[in-house]
Amino acid sequence: MPDQNTAERASQTDITVLNGSLAQRVYHSLRDAILSMTYTPGTVLRKGLICEQLSVSRSPVSEAIARLAAEGLVDVIPQSATKVSCFSMDEIREASFLREALELAAVAKVAASRTDDQVAQLARNLRLQHLLAEDDDFDGFHKADEEFHALLLDFTGFPGVAAVASNVSLQLQRARMLMLPEPGRPQATIDEHIAILDAIRAKDQTAAQRAMKYHLGQLINRIEPLERQHPNFFFKR
Repeated sequence: MPDQNTAERASQTDITVLNGSLAQRVYHSLRDAILSMTYTPGTVLRKGLICEQLSVSRSPVSEAIARLAAEGLVDVIPQSATKVSCFSMDEIREASFLREALELAAVAKVAASRTDDQVAQLARNLRLQHLLAEDDDFDGFHKADEEFHALLLDFTGFPGVAAVASNVSLQLQRARMLMLPEPGRPQATIDEHIAILDAIRAKDQTAAQRAMKYHLGQLINRIEPLERQHPNFFFKR
């Protein structure tokens, strides 16, 4: 993981491969760099450097930074600097609480009304997770893990649920990158996902919620020690 100086010079996602307006593409490029921890907490974002890297003017960069600030991913200090926001354990615990509430409701609904095709999609995702774990492809595994949860939210039939869950999970997603790779954790995650899928396949809402609650609880239990391991990435209390 790059240090702050290196992160300032790290290249973002190539905006020519992204969709949307120029400001949207700059936003997604910077957002990806922050969520992937290419830009670590506390990193100063220099507009001039970003303009040079992405070959854009200051206007779309300023618009993108304003959007990131609204999401809590950057802190804009007037007449001073723009920095990638540090982690707050209070915010992370709140995000974990909200995510659990959403996903427990979602998994119960899916278990009650799941279709064979939905079960097949989740099973295919789990097979992909197995392959990625075997190849030690931690980045790919992380994405497949996120997709498993995204599928469950999508299967609720409520389009807004996934968007709410995504916003709630921003800080959790960023913090997770500090834990990759972690020996043995991918297989443990797969086992937890299997328990969730087995309950959904059996249409057992109670078991599905119990398995999901245990699974999500493992994440916050592993995030909490990070404040001691990476003190520079967290707000000073």
